[in-house]
Amino acid sequence: MSVDQYKKEVGMMNLEKLIEAREGICTKPFPIPDKELLARFEQLYLGAVNDVMREFCLLQQALPNRIKSLREYQTVAGFAFTVKSAPNVKITGEMEFRTQMLDELGEDHFVVWDTSRDQDATLWGGVMTSTAKGKKVKAACIDGGIRDTHQILEADFPIFYEYRISNGSLGRCLITHYQTPIKIGDVTIKPGDVILGDIDGVLVVPREIAYDVLIRAEEIKENEKRIFEWVHEGQTIQEIKDKGGYF
Repeated sequence: MSVDQYKKEVGMMNLEKLIEAREGICTKPFPIPDKELLARFEQLYLGAVNDVMREFCLLQQALPNRIKSLREYQTVAGFAFTVKSAPNVKITGEMEFRTQMLDELGEDHFVVWDTSRDQDATLWGGVMTSTAKGKKVKAACIDGGIRDTHQILEADFPIFYEYRISNGSLGRCLITHYQTPIKIGDVTIKPGDVILGDIDGVLVVPREIAYDVLIRAEEIKENEKRIFEWVHEGQTIQEIKDKGGYF
């Protein structure tokens, strides 16, 4: 009896589609250069992009509101470089694995770090900031702690985080994975997704729809310019609504 026949006979669970949905990573190229895509996203604001993803029936793409910006950033856009860590007393091998991870970090990445809700350690500080900036990383989002805040501010490196504490990571947590799908709050983040951050937080745009979202968000930006013009002209709410405006 073949394996396929055996599966059919005993009714074994078929998980291929679920595995692809949960673990599959989109690598398709965009119809425009990557840098142009990111630059055009950076001309938008998160609210407009979020509204577009609602049209795509994606209502859970903003990272939890516990994650805040260190400064009042304008939009920064990059490609997701995912990291997963968890509280752990183990030290052996941690620095070697972190070094391997940092070696793969590169230009235009936006680090997104799932700390497994660690409330004790910091995963990002001054040296990490200097390293990332030297590699032309765009920004970092840490669902947990940061430290060396003055150094981060002096480096003018965009960072999004939950809390600040002086505790270092070594001996308190362990990096377990990187460049694999992760989940923060209700949002799944996969390597290569487009990540946007500004003063309103962090938003995840799935790679497979990122270009379509960009085009539609640019249309909304132009529509809103006209709506603001109508408001400044003193047109009534009903007049604006009749022209297709919204509030």
